[in-house]
Amino acid sequence: MKRLLEKYDNKLTAQGLCDSGAPLIGGLDARLEWNRDDDAREVIEKVIGGMNINSILFARPAEPFFSILNRLAAGLPGGTGAIRPEDSETRTFLHDIPILPEFDADTILSALRRRKGAFVRGHGIVTYGTVSPEQAFITFSSICFSAYVKFFSDLFYNGIRDSAERELRDKALASYKSFVYGKKNQWNLQKGPFTESGSIYRAIAEAGKLVVDFRLVDSFFGNISYRTDDTIYISQTGSSLDELPGCVDPCPIDGSSCAAVTASSEYSAHKEIYLRSDSRAILHGHPKFCVIMSMLCDKKDCEIRGQCHIKCTQKRFINDIPVVPGEVGTGRYGLCNTLPPALTGRRGAIVYGHGLFTTGQHDFREAFSQLLDIELMCIDEYERLVL
Repeated sequence: MKRLLEKYDNKLTAQGLCDSGAPLIGGLDARLEWNRDDDAREVIEKVIGGMNINSILFARPAEPFFSILNRLAAGLPGGTGAIRPEDSETRTFLHDIPILPEFDADTILSALRRRKGAFVRGHGIVTYGTVSPEQAFITFSSICFSAYVKFFSDLFYNGIRDSAERELRDKALASYKSFVYGKKNQWNLQKGPFTESGSIYRAIAEAGKLVVDFRLVDSFFGNISYRTDDTIYISQTGSSLDELPGCVDPCPIDGSSCAAVTASSEYSAHKEIYLRSDSRAILHGHPKFCVIMSMLCDKKDCEIRGQCHIKCTQKRFINDIPVVPGEVGTGRYGLCNTLPPALTGRRGAIVYGHGLFTTGQHDFREAFSQLLDIELMCIDEYERLVL
């Protein structure tokens, strides 16, 4: 358990979600173990004792996430309640983010019995796992991502309220731009095409880790696949892109195997993309400004406002990149129906509030390059619209 706690402590720091030494993570094995000592343990131990859970995480998020969450909280009546981002991660995973007024065990327990995580104003995020600390890490990461998206989306619709909000916007944007542009030319991927299963698995794992290293996806979201003549190799549902060895399913395109049962929930969309093109590789990430830009619309009083993510009928583009509605799965509004036609013949397509899909003809080099370039383009477009 101790090694597992240290693993997620390190991941929170490596992905820029926490400063070094900030995460406090507890996990139940034969006894309750902690990654470190902290005065907050007294409160957090009462929380884990009051729930049927395996692990708990409390940490002050790194900047700009901490200031963004406090700013969003300050906009609520009385500074408490819940913030309700409208990105797909919130819709399908978080629902909303409870905002708590004080670092108190009873207050935290009340929130965590309804939601996977909560933000205590001026203190930090509290989340938990029922079977593993990984679940707490996922929720923590998703809260940071969704708050970031909501903050920048709200600025488009509501404008800047005061100089403090302008300063926060400028610092947050400058920090992210510095990180992404600073790494722009610092990557390399294997050259394809790949024909042998071992080389395919290695190429998928390498590309997945790179997407995480560049912070173009958060927590366990995103997916990746590679096609041979008769098989699609795709990351499993719920897998983390930086930990893909052993988590990739080979799925025969003719459906002769049930491997797709554990494959990514977006397998049907990947399959349809391959059937419409000569691409061999697909990357799907959640780059922050691709998601933010997909949610910005100047059509006021739209009759389907609130259902844009599945029912938008407008042909929308961010420069040359189409933005389409769609939800995970094969239903009427499924991505398998909306995404593949939009992506055909283009360097990428963004699903509203969800993320970006790109393809490569032989390997993941082209797909990753487009993933990065389109995110940089979306940053530039956001600045043009809002600054």
